[in-house]
Amino acid sequence: MDTERGEVLNALNELLEAERAGARVAMETGRSIDARDLAALVDDIHKDEVRWCSMLMRTIKSLGATPSSETGAFYGKAMAIADLDDRLRFLNRGQAWVVRKLQVLIPRIADPSAREELNGMLQAHHHNIGRVEARYATGVPIQEVTAAQPQELPTPSDP
Repeated sequence: MDTERGEVLNALNELLEAERAGARVAMETGRSIDARDLAALVDDIHKDEVRWCSMLMRTIKSLGATPSSETGAFYGKAMAIADLDDRLRFLNRGQAWVVRKLQVLIPRIADPSAREELNGMLQAHHHNIGRVEARYATGVPIQEVTAAQPQELPTPSDP
């Protein structure tokens, strides 16, 4: 395997492990939330994380490699945070980490379809970061914040 391909696959697997961790954090955090508006936000993040895990696995397989089955260390770190608001802020920092990784990785992706899907993942992460930041910055109920952002997000192509 050439060096560039190996580095791209390592980066994709690192993202997959991080997305898997984020999905688990969102799922388990969502179970402990009573407020419907906040639970809906965390559920949306969970669904996105699962969606991007699926896309990353397909992309890795399309490159002839085996996707990692590991869950990133982020999961343990996040779940060790007892305070819900602090955990959500930490989850948002994880989303920002993914954004930074994608910004470096996307220009290295040769396949136009994979590049397009990774750009969709980048946009979705920006969107989710904004929703969580809005919750803490404005004091406006989360349903009003999400209603103010009616944009349609990209979805990965079907397998």
